[in-house]
Amino acid sequence: MKESVIAELKIIPLGTKSASLSKYVAAVIKLVKQAKGITYQVTPMSTIVQGPLTQVLKLAQEMHEIPFTMGVNRVLTSISIDDRRDKQITMESKVKTVS
Repeated sequence: MKESVIAELKIIPLGTKSASLSKYVAAVIKLVKQAKGITYQVTPMSTIVQGPLTQVLKLAQEMHEIPFTMGVNRVLTSISIDDRRDKQITMESKVKTVS
C-alpha cells in the first residue's frame, strides 16, 4: 500500500503591518503548487495537502519559512496530520464517506 497522509496546515504570520494576510497566503500557496507528489486543496481557513509523510513534513517546514523570508518576525504554524495505515485514504474519499 502506498504511504499517503492528509494534513491540514495553517501558517499565520504575527505582527504584520496590515490585518490582511493575503500576500503571505499567496506566497505560501505558490510554494505548495510547485511541490512534487503533493495534492492540495486551499480552503478559506487552511490548506489541505496529501502525499507521503516525509514530503508533507518537508513542505510544512518550507511553508512555515515563507513569511520569514517576507520580513515577518513571528509565525504560528498549526499542523493536523491524518496518517491511516490500515487502508488508503484520499481527501476525496474522506469527504465522500460523510456526504
